Amino acid sequence: METTTREIKRIGVLTSGGDAPGMNAAVRAVVRTAIYKGIEVYGIRRGWHGLITNDVIRMNNDDVSHIINRGGTVLFTARSDDFRTKEGRKKAYDTCKFLGLDGIVAIGGDGTFAGCMALSSEYPISVVGIPATIDNDIGCTHYSIGYDTAANTAIDAIDKLRDTMASHERCSVIEVMGHRAGNLAMYVGIATGATAVLVPEEDYDFEKHVASKIRQAKLGGRTHYMIIVAEGAKRNTDGSLDNETVGNGSAGEQVADALRKEMGLDPRVTVLGHIQRGGSPSARDRVTATRMGYFAVMAILEGKTNIVIIHDHGQITTMDMTEALAMKNELNADEVEVLEAMTASPLDHF
Repeated sequence: METTTREIKRIGVLTSGGDAPGMNAAVRAVVRTAIYKGIEVYGIRRGWHGLITNDVIRMNNDDVSHIINRGGTVLFTARSDDFRTKEGRKKAYDTCKFLGLDGIVAIGGDGTFAGCMALSSEYPISVVGIPATIDNDIGCTHYSIGYDTAANTAIDAIDKLRDTMASHERCSVIEVMGHRAGNLAMYVGIATGATAVLVPEEDYDFEKHVASKIRQAKLGGRTHYMIIVAEGAKRNTDGSLDNETVGNGSAGEQVADALRKEMGLDPRVTVLGHIQRGGSPSARDRVTATRMGYFAVMAILEGKTNIVIIHDHGQITTMDMTEALAMKNELNADEVEVLEAMTASPLDHF
């Protein structure tokens, strides 16, 4: 973490990467805190791409009124291949100089923070990152904005699906987001009483992680089985199975194919998809985003740069961005143990 001594007069705020409920609450907090401290704020639209193209608007308190309850991001978000190049970052910094920006608050995930580091390593601009991703897969923080809302959205949908699937005594396979991380799938699986949960962190053995759990559930009197699958989950074949046996399509569809071929079941697959990204943020996401936005502005005022605002066991604090990016996401060990206990017993009913 570095510190600067120059006076802070003007900052920018942007959202980058996948949208997450609570991003607007964070933007609101940045704007209102900055204005409260006598700092001008510019909203950079469409992420790093907007910084390159000077897609920027001056923001005041009225601009962020009534957005704390809105999902998505009022500043929009977009990918920027140009920003990955030195030429693109030069254009971005030219915009910073033109506007007189002393710092940037960037709201997003690891990719957003990597962009911060690249820009600040080449030019004298203070950068602070706020973690926002529904996957909750940023290793440096225990919680990222959007996770709670996404989990509740998935839980609500799964509860509704279970009603009709249980009525027809069917097996349901629900695919949730999580290409590289299974935090969301595991959390949702615990909350909904899933029969089995499959995550990207470990290639699953179909017999051990799915079939045996369904048999145990049947012995316990269940007539409906629910499998939660993260979109990045993969079957461990050890080279012994061909593509036809493994199945084609999404992770959820592959599990369903195996259930048909190897257990004679007639499963229904539901891919929740981007519905998990939308919706009004929960109270937890609104409050966490507001706290993080406030601390981000205060950090810039204190002369800090190259830091990430993190959630550490309920406390909002900071971490060096280089250290933060080096940390790997890991599944919560306590939740892993709880999930195993909940899915191992044939007497576990939901």
